Amino acid sequence: MRVTVSDEQIRAAFAPVRHRPDFRESCELFESGKRPLEMIQAMCLRPELLAAFGQFGGAVYPGGLIEQRLKELVILESSRRNACQFCVGTHVAVMRSLGMADSPLAALDAPGELSAREDAAVRYTRAAMTDSNRVPEALFAELHGLFSDAELVELTFLVGFINMLNMFNNLLQVTYHGEYDGAADLHRMP
Repeated sequence: MRVTVSDEQIRAAFAPVRHRPDFRESCELFESGKRPLEMIQAMCLRPELLAAFGQFGGAVYPGGLIEQRLKELVILESSRRNACQFCVGTHVAVMRSLGMADSPLAALDAPGELSAREDAAVRYTRAAMTDSNRVPEALFAELHGLFSDAELVELTFLVGFINMLNMFNNLLQVTYHGEYDGAADLHRMP
């Protein structure tokens, strides 16, 4: 990682959020003597960003209106297209540990393994990342048949949010070190 974060900085950043459910996993790790995921460590240098990041959890991930498997697939598609090692590694592990897919990346390329909603959401992610000003109207019409307007807002926010996080992680060379591999008891992230 391109930034250095001390244990004291992590402790100080977690102090105001330690009782929030969206930071349960990270706080438990730190209290057991382990550091949280590198992305969370980096955000500890700006506690306001850390707190805001956690707030999105209740609204979009893993909370929100849209089912988590669909969100995981959108996150993986964005992350692999952006070559974000951290997000790909983390979310492959999350999907496996939650029994959502044995081979999550392969599922992205096998539309027969995706529900109609999942397939449309992955295609929407691809279209948005290709040119967000030119998402085909036919795709939007299909999305309107599968998602409520509120779900479309959430899906669109998720696509933009994960792209921002991919860039954040890539620029800071945040790395996934297998923290969730084989995890049987994943709580709410972060």
